[in-house]
Amino acid sequence: SSEPLLNKNPVEGFSAGLIDDDDIYKWEVVIIGPQDTLFEGGFFKAYLTFPFDYPLRPPKMKFITEIWHPNVAKNGDVCISILHEPGEDKFGYEKPEERWLPIHTVETIMISVISMLADPNSDSPANVDAAKEWREDPNGEFKRKVARCVRKSQEMAFD
Repeated sequence: SSEPLLNKNPVEGFSAGLIDDDDIYKWEVVIIGPQDTLFEGGFFKAYLTFPFDYPLRPPKMKFITEIWHPNVAKNGDVCISILHEPGEDKFGYEKPEERWLPIHTVETIMISVISMLADPNSDSPANVDAAKEWREDPNGEFKRKVARCVRKSQEMAFD
């Protein structure tokens, strides 16, 4: 089995590394809220946990920093196509090529998550309340909750 590796030229907008040098399957990542989005300026910490049969199966990703987003469950679990098990979607929402493929890396996952922050998908939300607010009142309640998460994430980052 191959172990998850990171290129030495990381994409802008995130940092990643092992939580513990003895465990190559558990990573900590920090995603910087993308510019010109409501998440701008935030530092969102998450854990990536790779299965032992990586890259055949996708890692799980969970935000540790509080984040209010249609595609992140309230417990922090990230729900995007690229992290879904490979194969056919029994609900017919996703094409197989949108789901996990063994070519994916820490980088491609991070790029997907950064684009998810910039452009939420409210079709099959993990956080129904956030999705409803984002659809109905993106510059009201949704924006206020995201701003609070961004402020909290900055306080945590600079502790």
